[in-house]
Amino acid sequence: MLKPVQRRTTKLSTTSRFAIVAAKYNPKYSNALVRFAKAELKLAGVTHIDVVRVPGAFEVPVVAGHLSRATPPYDAILCFGTILRGATTHADHIASGVTAALAQLQISSGVPIIHGVLMFENQEQAKVRCLGRESNRGIEAAHTAMEMAKVMRTLPTHGI
Repeated sequence: MLKPVQRRTTKLSTTSRFAIVAAKYNPKYSNALVRFAKAELKLAGVTHIDVVRVPGAFEVPVVAGHLSRATPPYDAILCFGTILRGATTHADHIASGVTAALAQLQISSGVPIIHGVLMFENQEQAKVRCLGRESNRGIEAAHTAMEMAKVMRTLPTHGI
């Protein structure tokens, strides 16, 4: 069941750094996810948001990996793309590969990697989750990124 995005009021330090990696493919949906996520981050006081565009969803992990090694580090990296299921299993392979790569990257880098590469059965699902505000996955990803940034700041950094 599709649930509306919960409105949260989060304030972050103006020194917070976030990156967004977004696929150019299916631009109507990917652009909307980026737009909503950036707006939500800015509402929380974030001023440093780098956006990098890549051709498609499959290219998102390699750029996210590169950004995860940035100095100074990003507080979180949001990854966006939209995959629409077609007549073959290609979409499933792309979605599965991207998911595995982003999960592994998060573990190996220690940087929160927010998975917003979404697979849809049809245009209507994409429209509801990308273009509207009520169930927007870009807003949801921004909230997750900010929460994870706060969590990571509370963890011990030495003696590990």
